[in-house]
Amino acid sequence: MTPQTVDREFDVVIIGAGAVGENVADRAVQGGLTVVVVEAELVGGECSYWACMPSKALLRPGTALHGAQTVPGAEEAVTRTLDAAAVLKRRDYFTANWQDDGAVKWLDGAGINLIRGRGRLTGPRAVEVAGLDGNTYQLKARHAVVLATGSTPNRPPIDGLAELKVWGTREATSAQEIPERLAVLGGGVAGTELAQAFARLGSDVTLVARSGLLGAFPAEAGSLVAAALRADGVKVCLGASTESIRQNDDGTFTLALRDRTAGEPSTVMADKVLVSTGRHPALDGLGLDSVGLEAEEGRPLRLRTDSTGLVQDAPGDEPWLYAVGDAAGKNYFTHQGKYEARATGDAIAARAKGELKGAPEAWSRYAQTANEHAVPSVVFTDPELASVGRTVEQARTDGYNASSVELAIEVAGSSLHAEHYAGWAQLVVDEDRKVLLGATFAGPDVGELLHAATIAVVGEVPLDRLWHAVPSFPTISEVWLRLLEKYGL
Repeated sequence: MTPQTVDREFDVVIIGAGAVGENVADRAVQGGLTVVVVEAELVGGECSYWACMPSKALLRPGTALHGAQTVPGAEEAVTRTLDAAAVLKRRDYFTANWQDDGAVKWLDGAGINLIRGRGRLTGPRAVEVAGLDGNTYQLKARHAVVLATGSTPNRPPIDGLAELKVWGTREATSAQEIPERLAVLGGGVAGTELAQAFARLGSDVTLVARSGLLGAFPAEAGSLVAAALRADGVKVCLGASTESIRQNDDGTFTLALRDRTAGEPSTVMADKVLVSTGRHPALDGLGLDSVGLEAEEGRPLRLRTDSTGLVQDAPGDEPWLYAVGDAAGKNYFTHQGKYEARATGDAIAARAKGELKGAPEAWSRYAQTANEHAVPSVVFTDPELASVGRTVEQARTDGYNASSVELAIEVAGSSLHAEHYAGWAQLVVDEDRKVLLGATFAGPDVGELLHAATIAVVGEVPLDRLWHAVPSFPTISEVWLRLLEKYGL
């Protein structure tokens, strides 16, 4: 067929059909608006196919096996190694074998239109799509254009790296074979999780981090994970920089490292190299310059958004351009992006009906207030790290009269959970109001403790009332009682 130019008009045009774009679309449709989402890859996005779901599918079997090996009686009944082929097969199931038929069916059932292609702004409320079917779509948005394009990996300036084909997190989570030797560059969440996953699947893993491990968490929490990685056979090189990477004639890689403190050089040989050194908003090629949004020279473009996701510097007298999820550059968590998306979709619908004027009240259904006060996150290593809200350092920087209480997790529930259970917990307290500002837990399976802490932080539950929330015995949640006792209640 001859390519055509198709003109269409909708209330809302969303660029990006990942989890965030889907949630904006769903809320806007429920609010009575017509919506189209534009997607060049798989509907469902990064989390479904290359991030959250496959990485956790790779991690969980090793955690389950290790958990059984720490309980006498179960320990004697299990083998000592994972079946890598079975783990990969289960991972494939959770990614739907990288097919998005189910996600597309959901869009259709929800009344959301889909155009497969690459979208870019050509002016206020105007989006041009280079369709994968060869057609060009000129879309007009009556009320809003939403950028839900996610993020893209950072590429560190390492000598030789630009010319090489190495793994990013996508290649690692979709790998069909387990490499004999794997070098992981980056000590953040993705690098740490995947280092442990591949070590337990049989790789000889070296993890290289320029500073510490999981630096967003308190050092006591990160040290527990570092010890676990080493127990799994991972060579953890902290405070080390990768000076260069070269590919050898046999396809293997040689990495030249340097200890940043002592200055001592060393080399690492690997069959695969995973680069996991952070991400930044995927805003290139979206035509933002057509509406006057351009990066400062030498810096990547960052969008300023308000509590509804509205882009502050977009032209026009009426609100129309929004950015949510990773594209907004505030929090790189799927669950938080979906939270933002729900608020944004509701705000767009309310503004279209004239029910919302200006900025919404904090903690209303239209405001992303939790972004400022109560962002939860879990690192799914074994042991897990779980946190919500502010660390004590962040709280003091933000002007709070903050204190902290911390202790090892040593309660009846933890000793029953596993032999030699090692864990750590911290509460951050606003001394003026006597409410929680944050909490961190480290230890096996502590991710399931996090929502209680999130509720306490969001609800600003007074500590003297929290004292009456009695944890069941014998559970790991008894650590709440011990923390409050240590605080002085």
